[in-house]
Amino acid sequence: MTRPIAVVTGASAGIGEATARRLAAEGFHVVLGARRLDLLKTIADDVDGTAVELDVTSAESVSAFLDAVPSARVLVNNAGGARGLDPVASADEDDWRWMWETNVLGTLRVTKGLLPKLIESGDGHIVTVTSVAAYEAYDNGSGYTSAKHAQSALHRTLRGELLGQPVRITEVLPGMVETDFSVNRFGGDAERAAAVYAGVEPLTADDVADVIAFAVTRPSHVNLDQIVMKPRAQASATRVHRS
Repeated sequence: MTRPIAVVTGASAGIGEATARRLAAEGFHVVLGARRLDLLKTIADDVDGTAVELDVTSAESVSAFLDAVPSARVLVNNAGGARGLDPVASADEDDWRWMWETNVLGTLRVTKGLLPKLIESGDGHIVTVTSVAAYEAYDNGSGYTSAKHAQSALHRTLRGELLGQPVRITEVLPGMVETDFSVNRFGGDAERAAAVYAGVEPLTADDVADVIAFAVTRPSHVNLDQIVMKPRAQASATRVHRS
């Protein structure tokens, strides 16, 4: 029996890698996309999947990636990220441009390109990993929160536009997840990134992957529209109990 195909972007590490591994365990053939092809190939070999280089900020890269995907039942839009923690008064436009290109236009490019194959599958599912930053704004985070708000709006719009089509729509909004997210946000400053999680037991990439796998393995008539998940110690984007 041919395994259904699940496409995961940003799959070379963190939530993307964990999701690829979990969906493979659930019986999917996973097509993994990310810029770091060497890491992708190692993961793909582990899960008997397919590694394809992908830069979601490049329309040409997305087009080449989609050409390598013969069919698709599931799309997990996971590629994204944050850069910096600057207030509006000193905002870095290059950081903003990267965040919008990656989180918003990247999601648009991949979703738009893969949509015909998802519909053709007869039981498609689009999962977009946004963030609690998709519904909260916080000081010094306007570049990231605005991009995640826009990504969320793009995703939620599909719920109405695809009504009547055989495609489900799920948005997963994680809070604090300990991955390389903060290291990347702070330009490789591991010490500063570690301080974000000090005194807190954050979510793990596997925690988020569990939720994604649960959503896509529900019966076809069940649509989990939005799933907000945070560690017990986190009440909001900025309100955290530290022991």
